[in-house]
Amino acid sequence: MKKILTGIQPSGALHWGNYFGAMRSMFALQEKGEDIFMFIANFHAMTTQRDGAALRAATRDVALDYLACGLDPNRSRIYRQSDVPEVQELAWYLSCLTPMGLLERCHSYKDKMAHGFDATHGLFAYPVLMAADILIMNADLVPVGKDQKQHLEVTRDLAQKFNNAYGEIFTLPDAYIPDTVAVIPGLDGQKMSKSYHNTIEIFEEPSSLKKKVMGIKTDSTPMEEPKEPEGNSIYELYKLFASPEEVADMAAKFRAGGYGYGHAKKELLAACHRLFDPFRAKRDELAKDEDALEDILRDGARKAREAAAPVMEKVRAAVGL
Repeated sequence: MKKILTGIQPSGALHWGNYFGAMRSMFALQEKGEDIFMFIANFHAMTTQRDGAALRAATRDVALDYLACGLDPNRSRIYRQSDVPEVQELAWYLSCLTPMGLLERCHSYKDKMAHGFDATHGLFAYPVLMAADILIMNADLVPVGKDQKQHLEVTRDLAQKFNNAYGEIFTLPDAYIPDTVAVIPGLDGQKMSKSYHNTIEIFEEPSSLKKKVMGIKTDSTPMEEPKEPEGNSIYELYKLFASPEEVADMAAKFRAGGYGYGHAKKELLAACHRLFDPFRAKRDELAKDEDALEDILRDGARKAREAAAPVMEKVRAAVGL
């Protein structure tokens, strides 16, 4: 059994790209019986979020989304990053070994600076806190997107530096990037991303959902003409929701002609409702009981701290505390 750690920032409503990327992959690993730790990275979110009430609400929403879509708290641990204070303690120990040049080379920091973010220490030291999240659980695998792969390499570097200085304490984690996860197209045909403002939320309100799906950008090929489905945003999104037989049927209709993008969008919308409507109903039920949700998160944090305790005992003894 592999120990797998994954986290997500509560930086806004989760969208189709989140579900068909990290979330669905994690649920598949859960079904295989892997040992999963999933945390809501509210410390990390503070690098860009300045509204405490908004951060608290977004953290709650992420928990509800994951639980509604398939995370089972009886098989996986879900917790708030801030409920495991040992993470911050470990981040300091790692900071004392982290070369400035290592952080200066991180692409994510440079990218955020280019987009006008404040040059704060928190943003600069983000990879060290991420390393602490991972190493404190001695995770074997970390599901990451390509944009986070460099941060995992930093984690491995820091683990190796610590092990060289104090003895073999940390496991060197490996990246887990499922081959089956493709780029999810957004409303404008680019990769679906909050940064591009082209997302469709998992729990988009029905009227807004219909408007967004029917407004997905397409070319101007007339309805009666045949169309190549591959590379078409509607078709690529439909493949995420539909069965192989349904996908083949849509492809055949596109190639035959007499089938317009409007028809395809209606089929995509129907497929979306089939998948997400049961999740929506479950989320509505979960949201009614705030105490039960809080119990789940606190229990997840308790289990996470239990897993972190023996690691931190070794770390403290090694550094002389």
